[in-house]
Amino acid sequence: MTPATDTTGDGRRTQQQRRDATKARLVDACVESLCEIGYQRSTISEICGRSGVSQGGLFRHFPTRLDLVIAAADEVRRRQFEAFSQSLSMLGVGTLSDCLLLVRAACRAPVNGAWYELLVAARTDADLRERLAPMLAEYHSQIADFARTIPAVQGLPPGQIEVVALTVVHLFDGESVAAAVNPQPALDDARLELVLGWLAGLAG
Repeated sequence: MTPATDTTGDGRRTQQQRRDATKARLVDACVESLCEIGYQRSTISEICGRSGVSQGGLFRHFPTRLDLVIAAADEVRRRQFEAFSQSLSMLGVGTLSDCLLLVRAACRAPVNGAWYELLVAARTDADLRERLAPMLAEYHSQIADFARTIPAVQGLPPGQIEVVALTVVHLFDGESVAAAVNPQPALDDARLELVLGWLAGLAG
């Protein structure tokens, strides 16, 4: 989360900039905590300790822990989408294999661990699920919209790009979670070839 950098004429930060900077530290600390120690252990005390912000300061910016967690989830979404978009832009007209490798790398990025923690927790936490569901739907829509702009998938049948994009993301999400416990690089390579063959069949 990047706070504004404009200052007053004498070089001092404005009050709004200080608020934004504090919120950014809290969100960054929450993302870091979710990735490193999980949802249940990412307590207010833990996040305050990591951010250097008091509990009173936290609650001035986020009324509840859940509000902060949702802000952290949205920051992960922003970072992941931005990183993937930039990587794909650097490739230029990349191959389908290039695109799949980028999706796999995005799914295995350490910061994406925060998403996995929240999705698992939301299965049994109704309040978290209610807040996270519309954000996840928006994220999936954003992924689908972006996928439609990728030259490498334009050969797919009309209407299939969205389902292919989200299927690949879900596949590599599951792979990423399993790989954290039981890495199987040879199986990963075979899986990639299988997906490439499936997509070639769809495009053909």
